Amino acid sequence: MRFGDRVRDLRQEKKWTLRDLAAKVGVGFTYLSRVENERLNYGDYPSDALIHRLADALDADEEELLILAKRIPEPVKKRALQRPDAFSAFATCDDATLDNLMVQIGQAPKPRRGKRTG
Repeated sequence: MRFGDRVRDLRQEKKWTLRDLAAKVGVGFTYLSRVENERLNYGDYPSDALIHRLADALDADEEELLILAKRIPEPVKKRALQRPDAFSAFATCDDATLDNLMVQIGQAPKPRRGKRTG
């Protein structure tokens, strides 16, 4: 799922218009429309602060929104800098190995969409 799609889904679940959400997070509704439709220029991408306000307003998981926006949540960044060896090793693991690691630490792996074939 893309960041803009998730923001739209969350907004629509609350039955809010773009104007409703824009007023709650302090941005223009046309900007939010561009966010939801992924029609942003590089310098227009939402800041971490705006993503935080969106998560608060939408009762959403801030880490999920940050990751969908291709941002690294601060706790993950901090831990990766503390243990670059571990994160480098995780980056080389296939999905099955990562799923097994998740189970071993008591976390249920999130379902993934199947890969599309040409």
